[in-house]
Amino acid sequence: RKIREHTKILVSIGDCAVTGNVPAMRNSYPLDDVFNRAFQERDGTLLEDMIAPACVMESVQPAPDGTRYEGYDASFSSWKALIDDTTSHFEVEDVHTGDEWALIRWRYVWGPGPDDSVRGVNVMRVVDGKIIEAAGYSKTAPIVAALES
Repeated sequence: RKIREHTKILVSIGDCAVTGNVPAMRNSYPLDDVFNRAFQERDGTLLEDMIAPACVMESVQPAPDGTRYEGYDASFSSWKALIDDTTSHFEVEDVHTGDEWALIRWRYVWGPGPDDSVRGVNVMRVVDGKIIEAAGYSKTAPIVAALES
């Protein structure tokens, strides 16, 4: 308080600059948990702070190479379209993470029958808590209306 009373300009560095010196206010959930929750809870706002400005994302379709989305807006829009598609959903099967990567194995379900799903995996590179690269791969992919151009 004394410093503030006798100072015209105060520059905050570190925790002070980010959280007002309350480190506990930071998001305490790992990035892969928040990413998966966004799809499970159908809440695209959970993705807003985890995508890097220069993120490059490749979707599973159309085969064989998928679609390449470059930049925050394109990556976010693609993921948001999947989140908002109420005719389908993802079931997370397994998650593995390292210092700068995440591997998420999933099942994409678009109907009630045993043939109405496909298994796949997302491989992500994460730097400073932001997704900078993501690529989705599936064993075989249905036509996903939310991703059609």
